[in-house]
Amino acid sequence: MDFQQLISQTTPLQWTLLALLFAAFCAQLFIYVHYYTGIIRHNAEKQSANRPHPPVSVIICARDETENLEQFLPLVLEQDYPDYEVIVVNDGASEETEMLLARLKRTYPHLHDTYTPEATDVISRKKLGLTIGIKAAKNEVLLFTDADCRPTSAKWIAEMAARFDDGTEFVLGYGGYAPQGTLLSRLISYDTLTIAMQYLGFAYRGKPYMGVGRNLAYRRSSFFAHKGFAGSLHIASGDDDLLVNKFANGTNTRFAATADSSTQSTPKASFAQWYLQKERHLTAAPLYSPESRRIVAAEPATRGLFYALALAVFCTSGWFAVGCALLLCLCRHLFQGIVINKTAAQLGERRFYLTIPLFDIFLPIITLFLLVFGRKKNVKWK
Repeated sequence: MDFQQLISQTTPLQWTLLALLFAAFCAQLFIYVHYYTGIIRHNAEKQSANRPHPPVSVIICARDETENLEQFLPLVLEQDYPDYEVIVVNDGASEETEMLLARLKRTYPHLHDTYTPEATDVISRKKLGLTIGIKAAKNEVLLFTDADCRPTSAKWIAEMAARFDDGTEFVLGYGGYAPQGTLLSRLISYDTLTIAMQYLGFAYRGKPYMGVGRNLAYRRSSFFAHKGFAGSLHIASGDDDLLVNKFANGTNTRFAATADSSTQSTPKASFAQWYLQKERHLTAAPLYSPESRRIVAAEPATRGLFYALALAVFCTSGWFAVGCALLLCLCRHLFQGIVINKTAAQLGERRFYLTIPLFDIFLPIITLFLLVFGRKKNVKWK
């Protein structure tokens, strides 16, 4: 059978499915080119030689994390930066944590600590702890990370602080996960990387909608001017993304996305732990602005449509249509892999190859399941 016969045997339904598949392919290509290459484009642009060095207050909330603080806090305290303080908020006033902080303060005079009383009855102890830390801070520029995070370089504070100018209120950063050599670890790293490509890519296009508390900076005056976490005290999560979602815009927000500006955490050890963590993060999603919800939904929606149409073509069509569908799938995955791995290289992240199709299909299913069936509130911070 020659090529002309293959085309002639393609039915109107098959042509329609192919046309719709091509439209979904083009939508995916646009999102990747226009938004998901934002980190690559940003890093290719010439940065100002006059990098500001404003005094910085680093704020870390810790709850029963003495071991993490002992391992990672010295890396924060030994940053190559001229003027900064570190404030650790000891949630629950753990005696072991107090003893560790007292010992570290003898070596690092720029370390300070405060605490959240154990008896305090609030839905989000994390937001309360952050507010206590912010009130204790003496500097205008605030930089946040978690107790289980480590800066990936001694230039972390410098890289994040350099993005502030007179009109900047928010600086978004990347918080990745340390490789552990397991499939779950690769899944978590891939999920984190692609989410960062999305929120930093949209920030690059002047549409910031979220940040991550593992690596986020904003002005102290902005926090109080916007009344802090007043709009999200009824849920446990949202101390990072909802604040950005509500008040960040294309003129007051910048981001840092290099290997030196990143932080790295230890990924959850079990699928159940990661599932609960993702569930907690997603409790804030319904409070995003309508525009932000459309932004977040655009890529997974067109991705799901692409896979569904490709499957329909495979199940109903002849060799010509199936060959066209396979070619579109191959082109999409090749381009996707190039963008993901080039971005990963700039962030100092691991690379992904054969696992991309697996994760690409699996993660939206998990997210959709959580949004539909997951708990909607009171997922506690730990």
